[in-house]
Amino acid sequence: MSYSVGQVAGFAGVTVRTLHHYDEIGLLSPSTRSTAGHRRYDDTDLDRLQRVLFYRELGFPLEEVAVLLDDPDSNPREHLRRQHALLSDRIARLQQMAKAVEHAMEANKMGINLTPEEKFEVFGDFDPDDHAEEVARRWGGTDAYEESARRSASYSKEDWQRIQDQADDIHRRLVVLMDSGGAAESVQAMDLAEEHRGWITQNHYACAYELHTCIGEMYVADERFTAYYDAIRPGLAVFLRDAILANAVRKV
Repeated sequence: MSYSVGQVAGFAGVTVRTLHHYDEIGLLSPSTRSTAGHRRYDDTDLDRLQRVLFYRELGFPLEEVAVLLDDPDSNPREHLRRQHALLSDRIARLQQMAKAVEHAMEANKMGINLTPEEKFEVFGDFDPDDHAEEVARRWGGTDAYEESARRSASYSKEDWQRIQDQADDIHRRLVVLMDSGGAAESVQAMDLAEEHRGWITQNHYACAYELHTCIGEMYVADERFTAYYDAIRPGLAVFLRDAILANAVRKV
């Protein structure tokens, strides 16, 4: 039994363009071609794709994934054991950092002293004050909250507009990269993720790489963030999360 590239994309939750990219770099080439020359994937290819996606989810660059999968001394069972160990370690680390992530999630919303008209001009339909009570209850007194509140209290409407314009520019360039077929693990995507981390540090609170990866995870795990980013471009939340992970791995 073989499957078309469109069917495999649907099974795996990836784009056809991603599968084409994997084929072009030799990471996952279909076992056969149809008489018309179209890619056809068999069950062995699907098993390899599953392992690729596991490693990608763990933040491994595609080049390193290829090395791991093509290791002659490895086997599928060994890959599963390795991935289980990595996932378990990641879960433990994320649980330990969950509180730090919560500190960062909406701390930048505090201290915004704008009129309703000004908030609409800067933030559109989103009203930061709607979250103020929740933010204060959950993260009040933390370093991230206090640093963000201190900075935010001094920002004017022009400052907030500048900060929002910077974010919009990063998002715009991410969308351009996605639309051009660029991968989240590409140098361009990682550079934009680094710019995103710098934007947080410059305007809101100190954002180290480990914290940045956790924020990226929240963009996908928290439906509010996912809805915000995917309204800009479907799939942007996951793409940005993957780029943030790849950038953090690159900097280790």
